[in-house]
Amino acid sequence: MRKFFVRFLWVVLITGILGIGGAFYAINEGWIGYMPPIEDLQNPINRYATQVYSADGKVMGTWNYNRENRIIVDYTQLAPSLVQALVATEDVRFYEHSGIDFYALGRAIIKRGLMGQKSAGGGSTITQQLAKQLYTEKPAHTTMERILQKPIEWVIAVKLERNYTKEEILTMYLNKFDFLHNAVGIKVAANTYFGKDPKDLSVKEAATLVGMCKNPSYYNPVRYPERSMERRNVVLGQMKKVGAISPQQYEEYVAAPLDLNFHVVDHKEGLAVYFRDFLRRYMTAKRPVRSDYPSWSMVKFHIDSINWETDPLYGWCNKNRKKDGTPYSIYTDGLRVHTTIDSRMQKYAEQACYEHVVKYLQPAFNKENKNKRNAPFSEHLSSAEVKKILMRSIRQSERYRVLKESGASDAEIERSFNTKTKMSVFTYHGDIDTIMSPIDSIRYLKSFLRTGFVSMNPQNGHVKAYVGGLDFTHFAYDMVMDGRRQVGSTIKPFLYSLAMMNGYSPCDLAPNVQQTYMVAGKPWTPRNSGHSHYGEMVTLKWGLQQSNNWISAYLMSRLNPSAFVQLLREYGINNPEIHPSMSLCLGPCDITVGEMVSAYSAFVNHGIRAAHTFVTKIEDGEGNVIAQFQPRMNEVISEEAAHKMLYMLKSVVDGGTASRLRYKYNMKGDLGGKTGTTNNNSDAWFMGITPTLVSACWVGGDDRDIHFDRMDMGQGASMALPIFAIYMKKVYADKQLGYTENAVFDLDEGYNPCEYSDDLSDALSGGFNDIEDVFE
Repeated sequence: MRKFFVRFLWVVLITGILGIGGAFYAINEGWIGYMPPIEDLQNPINRYATQVYSADGKVMGTWNYNRENRIIVDYTQLAPSLVQALVATEDVRFYEHSGIDFYALGRAIIKRGLMGQKSAGGGSTITQQLAKQLYTEKPAHTTMERILQKPIEWVIAVKLERNYTKEEILTMYLNKFDFLHNAVGIKVAANTYFGKDPKDLSVKEAATLVGMCKNPSYYNPVRYPERSMERRNVVLGQMKKVGAISPQQYEEYVAAPLDLNFHVVDHKEGLAVYFRDFLRRYMTAKRPVRSDYPSWSMVKFHIDSINWETDPLYGWCNKNRKKDGTPYSIYTDGLRVHTTIDSRMQKYAEQACYEHVVKYLQPAFNKENKNKRNAPFSEHLSSAEVKKILMRSIRQSERYRVLKESGASDAEIERSFNTKTKMSVFTYHGDIDTIMSPIDSIRYLKSFLRTGFVSMNPQNGHVKAYVGGLDFTHFAYDMVMDGRRQVGSTIKPFLYSLAMMNGYSPCDLAPNVQQTYMVAGKPWTPRNSGHSHYGEMVTLKWGLQQSNNWISAYLMSRLNPSAFVQLLREYGINNPEIHPSMSLCLGPCDITVGEMVSAYSAFVNHGIRAAHTFVTKIEDGEGNVIAQFQPRMNEVISEEAAHKMLYMLKSVVDGGTASRLRYKYNMKGDLGGKTGTTNNNSDAWFMGITPTLVSACWVGGDDRDIHFDRMDMGQGASMALPIFAIYMKKVYADKQLGYTENAVFDLDEGYNPCEYSDDLSDALSGGFNDIEDVFE
């Protein structure tokens, strides 16, 4: 009987060992539970946010958009105290085991499992916790489910230890952990809770974050600061216990407050928000299909189709494939997108827009609107016209869509929009709570002026600064690449360049008189705001310098409007709704700020236009370059014509409509430019050129009927030009950028394209009154 019993025990033991061994073999082979393939173990973190870098190496933001917001860092970017705190607290024998700490496991089974001591500590190693984070698809809800998950974690942990160094495992753990508040990974967490990079965390800050690893919700320092501090002090105690900090340091750190610098990482905040959003949409665009575009958006379909064929960056994610054949994702593939934006120049551009529009123009606009019955709309509109504009805005609103889908009648919808309710409204000093009807809130938001500004290198098209608006959260529409507005007189240099290509010279003479032209069988008589030297023969240089409409109309009558439209296409202006017409010489067509800045690069770059370059290269998560982007150039006009245009555009600053750059802003060195103002001051423009930068700026209202009624405030020289001046002065003041007022245009010294004396032009410029023209 005894012999039988011994044999029975041996059978049970051997069967148990074989059963356990078989179970682990089945787990290893993936027959039981989920076992990731070896290639996944070799690259376990394959889902994290793309980082957007500036040209000077700054991370401007990430693309996560409600997905997992994680940025990885390597071991060298971790503060030593961070690693010490994690090991001391979570796995003190981390460097001694191979994935499973049998001592800690036995202690947990006996003390916690059998004796019920909750303070006995857990048996999971850091490697096991990482395995759980990486590969446990569904969390266990019962003790039995957790027991069944444990063996799978053990096998994965052992595999991780075989494939990775200890440092890599620690780094992966910290990169994967979710610290809440959209802060996945130590990089984002350090920035969210303390406004720092992981390598700059202090000992007590590192201990706070490591303390959250036990239970980030329970020990959240924002919601439960006292609990978090207690947990932090436990971590500090563990660090003292293993000798990572001295007793004296321990006493100092436990007495210190948390000192949080908490802010949630939001894609709507930070530097170059409009640019990052534009780039996100640009890179993820799909091949344009006409049926996907509404009838009123055929211009966009046309532009998108051109971009798809000509720009490798447009739709890059859908044009390129990973090794597994799937398209790239900017949300999960952890790409590193290196842009051409300079973070310092971007900051100066945003500051310039804010200083001029928010601090100067907006208060002036509010003051002008104070006693207007139609505010913020022009006094020239009737009440019926204002109501029509507001009804269009109502129909475009989310409130209208919801009410319409719920079956509300037109009368009920109108009543809803006219009923006062509690709401939060935007101000530049922060949102405020108020009581207002939805229709009044629409009028209120329309009272804010908008702007778009972009600055680029004319030699290679690198966009250095991009301001699509003043507040992305409330005004997300991008006025650089999406918004199209009438360009007014800023179109005139393109017309003049066509004349230069046809043998004209800046000092050729033209009659400065109002004339009537027959256009499509109808008379057309352009008007001019000034009458200086009326009836005299004036030079073309003077005509552009003064932005004279009569000279532009005269030139158009001598040239071919169809040839002008074709030239605009060469300049990169692709709006299919621009048709040959005499009036085109005064800029009634809609063009983006982005198209304008690219077009003007041809004047500085010897007649060769540089298309925008937004990105120089894209890297994968391992730092391998997977795409590079080269400048895209095309010759628009001859070098001789470009030099003639430079000569005239310089004169616009040296005595023309942009002369306040000299006398008011004291800007020196080589400068050129062109102001533009459309009917009723609806759109204000300025194009500024230097030997190394070309910049474009637009300022206006949300609707064309929202504008200054006074010419002195509404013209381009008052609304848009100052932004360029403020920006350039900041750029020149930053010597590290390398831009200088001493730079000169690439022209021969003393260059003068005129065949005879320029005295006539100089004499004629004496009558300038610093108010430019408008078109009709």
